[in-house]
Formats: sequence, structure tokens, C-alpha cells
Amino acid sequence: MIKYIFPFLIFISNVAFSQGYKIQLNLESVPNEQVFLAHYYLGNIYVDDTLLLDAGGTGMLTGDTLLPQGLYKIYKDKNNHFDFLLGADQDFSISNKSFIGAEMQASGAVETEQFVKYATFLNKLKKEGAEIKNKLKTATGDEKGNLQKELSKLTLRLHNYWENIDKKYPDTFLAAFLMSNYVPEIDKSTLPIEIQQNDSLLLLAKFYYQQKHYWDYFDYTDERFLYTPLLKPKMETWFTKVLYQNYDSVRQPVFKFIENVKPSKRIFQFATSWFLNSSINSKIMGMDALFVDLAKTYYLSGEAFWATDESMKKIRENVMFMERNLIGEVAPDLTLESADGEFFNLHQIDKEITVVLIYEPNCSHCKVFVPEFNKKVYKKFKDKGLEVFAIYSMDKKEEWIEFLDKHNLWEWINVWDKEHISRFKILYDVRKTPRIYILDENKKIIAKDISVEQAEHIIGERLK
Repeated sequence: MIKYIFPFLIFISNVAFSQGYKIQLNLESVPNEQVFLAHYYLGNIYVDDTLLLDAGGTGMLTGDTLLPQGLYKIYKDKNNHFDFLLGADQDFSISNKSFIGAEMQASGAVETEQFVKYATFLNKLKKEGAEIKNKLKTATGDEKGNLQKELSKLTLRLHNYWENIDKKYPDTFLAAFLMSNYVPEIDKSTLPIEIQQNDSLLLLAKFYYQQKHYWDYFDYTDERFLYTPLLKPKMETWFTKVLYQNYDSVRQPVFKFIENVKPSKRIFQFATSWFLNSSINSKIMGMDALFVDLAKTYYLSGEAFWATDESMKKIRENVMFMERNLIGEVAPDLTLESADGEFFNLHQIDKEITVVLIYEPNCSHCKVFVPEFNKKVYKKFKDKGLEVFAIYSMDKKEEWIEFLDKHNLWEWINVWDKEHISRFKILYDVRKTPRIYILDENKKIIAKDISVEQAEHIIGERLK
């Protein structure tokens, strides 16, 4: 079912198109009151026009230019508002006695009229579904099975409604809007019997089918969807749940998406910005590589026409700190000095697993992380092929030695760069501590920015 959100109204000027709009309002419950005409734009609502109703609650919203097609709202206050669909015909009337969407009536524009009828149908369907779900709470046996079938029939009725609108009003935004809610499901009967009877294989088949068909009925290149609350959550679900969650799996689909929407500057700007921010804020290890790719391809190349000097400065900084320490890349080599004046080279360490651990003794997180890593991970695997290349990130030797003594860390390769000439803070992105990188025998980065427990698991899988 479609859900809508109602953030604060934001005032903007009308978008310039040809012709104009004329919307007659009859809101008898709010005579002599001011109301707003507003539209959705991704996650917000923006005001297009205002109107002071007369003593009978009537008035006319007019403009010299057509408004973008999309989902609009008549808004009085946070407790009094309702939505309607604005299509190609923008000369019509709306009446509503109480600001309840189900009581709205429209005439003069087919798409708006049909959307009102759809809202009534959807409200009726929801009531029927609620009644069935209530009965399911106490149902048993055959009765429960029959009720589940009734729920399935409601879904089928909803899909049939969308399809009928699509056939009757092809190429309209009304049809596109309704059909965009449909995500096809795999027909299990078409699958080999061995997959039908194996829950794991069936789940995998459904997963890949959804990946392939997720956008079948949603044209994300259609700029009109920017003027609805549908596009952004649809993208969020696709990026975080439908696509397999690792860099190698998301890169190609994301770049294909962006390239497909390039002809629309508005969608190109939104999609590229959204994927860039989502990748850098992702909790999935290795997704920072997507940020670097997007930044280089669209921002540092000059294609991101919307980027400000301030945002470009931040993007360049992030790329500088991230691009040399991505998962799958060979870790930057370092030759650093120990407390005794001996030099150690990272790439010359001959171990199956090397951990680069960068810390600051006065960092509250480091005070817990470092000794815990030593106790739970290093001591457990030190005789199985693990070495720690531990870098003290500051320049106070006494502080460093005191920390090593306190936590008995002298078995590690402990090094520092007092004069900060190796650039390790840039090469390994030491904008915060602790930083941990797990390297394989070829010094390729296989994990980073993980907890002690995650490190124990990953290293344990390698050093069984």
C-alpha cells in the first residue's frame, strides 16, 4: 500500500512551463481561511500557491504556467490536508467537506478524477484487509487457510485495478504512478521441482528474480516521479536490500542507473548525489570504493554541475584519504622506526596475516580497543601466522612507551613517524583512531574498520 509523509512546507516559486493551471476549490469547512497548494518533491513538500477562500469556502488557484505533473496537496495546517494527483489536464475543480481524502471529489480532469476513485477503492480495500487480519488472530485450521486466500484475493484485486487503469489511460502519469507500486513476484511453478522443494534455493531464485525485475514497472527516468514521495524510498530499498550488499555487486547497477537518468538533469543530480552520500555513509565494509568511483567519475571530472566549491573541497579531501586503502587493493608500503631506532618495512613482513593497527594512547576508544585486540586476537593467533604492525600516531615517545608497558604490547612490531614524513595518516586515513587494516600474505587489504570480534572471526577463518 502507498504511504505518504508530511514534512514542513517549503516555499518556492513555480516551475516555468507553457499554458497555465486553474483549480477551483470548494472547502466548505474552512470559510475565510487561507490554504496552500503544494507538491511533493522527493522527501519534502513545497508550496506552489496560496489562496484565501471566501465566506463559502470557495476560491480559484490559477497560474500562467503549467505545474509539473505529480502528487500535490491542498494544505491548511498539519491536521487538515489531502493529496491529489495532478496530470496533464490542469483545469478542474476539487471539493472536500472535511479534508479527509476519501471524501474528496474532483471533476474536469480525468487523471485527477480517477485518482480520487482509486483513493476510495484503496480505502475500501484496506478496511476489508483489516477485518480479515483481525479474524486471523483467532482463526485455526481450514478457516485460517481460507482467510489467507481472501487476503491474497485483495492483493490480486489491487493489481488488477492498476492494470485496468494502465490499459484504459495509457501513457498518462496516473497509469505510471499506480503501476510503479507493482513489483512482480516469481511464478514458482515455472521453476525446476528441485528448486521449488528447497527453501534455500527458492529464496535465492526469488532474490535474483527481484533484482532483475525490480524496476519493470517503475520508470525511474521519468522526471514526474521526482514530484512524488515514491522515488527516494524505492531507490533506498533497491540499493540497501535488493542489490547484494558488497561493492562488486552494486557498482555496475548503480553506474547504469546514473547513466540512464543523465538526460534528465534533475534526476541525474538527485541520483548521483544520493548514491554518493549513501556510499560514504554505508555501514557495509568496502562501500567507500563506490564513493571514490562516483566522486572521480562525476565530481572530479566536472560533470556534477550542481556541486559547490565547499562540497568539492570536502569530496576531494575524502578521495585523497580513501583511494589508497580500499578493500582489495595492496596496502601502501611503509618503512617506520621502532622505539629502539630500528626500521621495519611493512611489505617485508613474512606472515600469512598482517594487521596494521594505528592508535593514539589518549583516544578513549583506543584505550579499550588496543588491549582487547591484543588479548582476544593477537595472543590467540600469534603462533598461527599473525603479525601486528602497530603505529603510534602521535609524537610523544614517553606517552607511547608508557602505553606499551601498561598493556604489555612489546611482542608487536611497534613503530612511529615522529617527523610525519611517511604520510601514513593520509595513506591509511587516520582522521580518527583506532584504524585497523587486515592484510593477506600479499599485503592486499581484506578488511578494515572492524570491531575486535569481527577481526577475531575474519582472522580465525584465515588461520584455522
